[in-house]
Amino acid sequence: MTPAARSLDTTAPPKRTPGASSSRKVLQLLLSFSERRWDASVAELAARIGTPVATTYRYVALLKELQLLEEGKTGRYHVTSQVMPLARAAQLANDLARLARPAMEEAARDLGETVLLFQHFGDAAVCADRVECERAMRFTFQPGHSVPLGAGASGKMLLAMLPEEERERRLSSIVQRRGPSVREEVKRAGANRYAVSWGELDDGVWSCSVPIPSSGHRPAVLSLAAPATRIGDDAKRAAIVALQSYANRIHRAVSSFSL
Repeated sequence: MTPAARSLDTTAPPKRTPGASSSRKVLQLLLSFSERRWDASVAELAARIGTPVATTYRYVALLKELQLLEEGKTGRYHVTSQVMPLARAAQLANDLARLARPAMEEAARDLGETVLLFQHFGDAAVCADRVECERAMRFTFQPGHSVPLGAGASGKMLLAMLPEEERERRLSSIVQRRGPSVREEVKRAGANRYAVSWGELDDGVWSCSVPIPSSGHRPAVLSLAAPATRIGDDAKRAAIVALQSYANRIHRAVSSFSL
């Protein structure tokens, strides 16, 4: 049996491992760094993971010992290049990204725009892969980049794909931060089976996102990003339809791999 065939329902809340409170906090501290928060003071880290500053200092000291964190000149900490092989290992082990790559490359050639694959992790939509077209554009997202659920076309589409109970639980806090309109946008994305955004994450960029039908793997979407100035209304509609076709093709590839 292949790894994809053994994959679990990743939309279910993970069970907490007993007796691992300190280990959990250390990992939460490390995972609190991102492209949007690439450095932090010990006090900021303590607030993020909910531990006393003295305890957080011990966690930071352990990660420094393992050369996963280092201190900058201003007393703020950041992750080191030691984590890069871990990121590469995750990319190589991602069966969905590997199986989706041929369809993504064809989609980028066919549509003449950047095509991206996003997966759901916790409160975020994480870019697992990206294929640029010949008309390259200046665009934020690279593999590993993440956006909050409910933000942008990919974040809205992934949120709409979640089971109702989990979706509503996450929506309540998102609505508090982003306003009530996001609820209607997510509802519309679920009904239409696509989501769009314009300039929400990158100025002047139009994007659309469609779900990849699930085969037991982590919820995922296929997205397209283009400068709004070079994609008209007809091209936008055609891109959504084409992207849905490519998403179904990826689903078939994953299903075959899982047999």
